[in-house]
Amino acid sequence: SGTPPFADAPVETGENAGPWYGPVHKTSDSFDLLYDCAVALIKSGDAYIESLSAEEMREYRGTLTEPGKESPYRNRSVEENLEMFENMRAGQYKDGEHILRAKIDMSSPNINMRDPALY
Repeated sequence: SGTPPFADAPVETGENAGPWYGPVHKTSDSFDLLYDCAVALIKSGDAYIESLSAEEMREYRGTLTEPGKESPYRNRSVEENLEMFENMRAGQYKDGEHILRAKIDMSSPNINMRDPALY
């Protein structure tokens, strides 16, 4: 299919910095590594497949002053998470139907650390 014309264009780095012609790393160049890392996080129990809708996730996240609450899917077994992740990779679900989330801390004062989306 070829490289889109914008892919080799200079990258604007800031208002006064001018264009940057250094190497550009694309996420697609690292898909295998990202996949392997996701599987390792699932196997270690540090990530899980989330099945809440985007609206439900917002509700569960809490607010800047109120802690979040754990998703009902947070404690799925490693085996079920791995199976679902493989099904995600195989395209067996609708886009956004499930996501991979890091299992961090739903009561963290930093709302961005409340089980963020990974994949």
